[in-house]
Amino acid sequence: MTRPLRSVRIERSMIRGAVEVEETERGLVPHRLAEWARRQVPDRFMVQTSAESAGVRLALRTAADVVELDVRARRLAADAVTPLPPSAYEITEGAQVVASAAVPVGSRYLFTFERPSGEIAPGPDGTARFTGLGTGAERDLELWLPYHDQVELLDLRADAPITPAPEPAGLRWLHHGSSISHGYRAETTTGTWPVVAALRAGVSLTNLSFSGNAMLDPFTARTIRDSPADLISLKIGINLVSGDVMRLRVFRPALEGFLDTIRDGHPDTPVVLVSPIWCAPVETSAGPTVQDPDRVEEWSIAAGSEDDVEAGKLSLRVVRAATAAIVDRRRDLGDHRLHYQDGLSLYGERDAAAMPLPDNLHPGPDVQRLIGERFAEQVLAAFTPRGETPGAALAGAPRILQRSRP
Repeated sequence: MTRPLRSVRIERSMIRGAVEVEETERGLVPHRLAEWARRQVPDRFMVQTSAESAGVRLALRTAADVVELDVRARRLAADAVTPLPPSAYEITEGAQVVASAAVPVGSRYLFTFERPSGEIAPGPDGTARFTGLGTGAERDLELWLPYHDQVELLDLRADAPITPAPEPAGLRWLHHGSSISHGYRAETTTGTWPVVAALRAGVSLTNLSFSGNAMLDPFTARTIRDSPADLISLKIGINLVSGDVMRLRVFRPALEGFLDTIRDGHPDTPVVLVSPIWCAPVETSAGPTVQDPDRVEEWSIAAGSEDDVEAGKLSLRVVRAATAAIVDRRRDLGDHRLHYQDGLSLYGERDAAAMPLPDNLHPGPDVQRLIGERFAEQVLAAFTPRGETPGAALAGAPRILQRSRP
C-alpha cells in the first residue's frame, strides 16, 4: 500500500560537509566558506565555485521507501539558453550508491573568462525524487548534492519519519584543492575523487576545494584553521602554475604561511601536502595554460617556457621539489605530523599514456575514480588501518607517504 508523503523539517545537524549553514526565507543554504570569508572572495568566478556543493550531503536515518527533496539550485553557465544536462542527486548507504535522481538545471550564474558578468538568470525550483529505498527497517543514508551547483534546501518529504543520522565515529577528513579536487569533469558527486576516496575508506569528508582557486588564499587557511578535522590534506600547485600567479620566491613563503595559519588551530593534526598530478603542458614549462588556438575542442597548452622557469617562474616539477623540501625542513624543526604525498603516485606519466586527460588539463571520470582509489589506499589507509582507532593510526603514520610512482 502506498504511504502518503509528509514534510520533514530539515535540521542543520543533517547537513554534513559544510562550514556554515545560512537560513533564508525559504530554506537552508550550506556554505563551504563562512560569511566573513565569502566577503573576501576576490573574483566572480570564485563567488560561484566556492558556493557550489562539492562534498555536501544530508545524513538521514529513515525507513522511508520514497524521499523527495525540493531545491533551488544555481549552476555556472556561459549563457542563459544553451541546454545543459540535469543535475545528479545521489543517495548512498555505506559506500554504495542506492538511488539517484536527475533534476533539471535551475538558475544560471552567467560567466566565462571572456565575459565574466556574474549575472544570475533565474530558473525554476526542482525536486529530486528517490523511490525504492525502503527495506522495512531504518537505515542510515547520505543524500549527496551535485558538486557543480549551489543548492538551497527548501523542503524534504518522505513516506516515513526521518531523523538526522548519528555523527560518524570515524576519521574527519578535510581536503583543500583545485578544480581537480572539486570534481570538474566527473559525472556525479560520488564520482569526484575525494568522495570516491572517502566512501572507499569510510571517513567523513569536508571538501574545501574550489575550481581555479587553490591559490594559498589566507581566508582559506583561516577557514581550515577553524574547522574540525582529524586529518587535513592540501593539494597545491596546479592553479598557481596554470594561472601564472606566483614566482618561486613568493611560492615558498606563501606555502609556509598557509601552513603556519593552519597550525595555529591544528597544532597536532596530521597534515598531508599533496603535490600536483601529471599535467604535460606545464611539467617543465611555466604557465599560464591557455587554449590551443589550432584546436576547436578544449585543449590546454602552456604559454610559458622552460626559459621562464629558469628565470623564476613555476612549473609543476619546481612546485613538487619545493613542496617536498618545505615538508622536510619543517619536519626537521619538529613538525612530525606533516607529511608529503607525491601527486605522481596518484596519476603519473605512465597513467597519462593509458588514460589521457581529455582536455590536457583536467581528469575525466575514469581518472577521477583512479585518483580517489589510490588516495584511499596510499593516504587514508595509512591513517585509518583496519582494527585501530583513528588516534592510534595517526600516531603511527609514516613520514613520507609517497615520493613517486615507479
